[in-house]
Amino acid sequence: MTERRELYRSPNGDAWFLGREPSDGQAFIIHQPNAPSGGRLSHIDLRRFLKDGRDGPEHRALLRLIGTLIDVPPYADRDTQSEPQDLHGRQPTDPAEPPQT
Repeated sequence: MTERRELYRSPNGDAWFLGREPSDGQAFIIHQPNAPSGGRLSHIDLRRFLKDGRDGPEHRALLRLIGTLIDVPPYADRDTQSEPQDLHGRQPTDPAEPPQT
């Protein structure tokens, strides 16, 4: 059974979902038109969805969801840091220094 998460529902009842095939992890977009339009589901390749997108609200919703996958401090916090840090907030080690044991 395909797993899915709703991305956006338009005022006219069209819905877009981010879907994932559990057997192989492949992600795609599911579009479900409203009932008067037939309501028949269609699957759209992620690359095609983003490439063909014209900055619609369903495209912005996908980009916002992708943005939530990044775990970094807000910009204001990063501006006050004097030393670079990795994604976990740790100071990177100097490759010229031998590892500490």
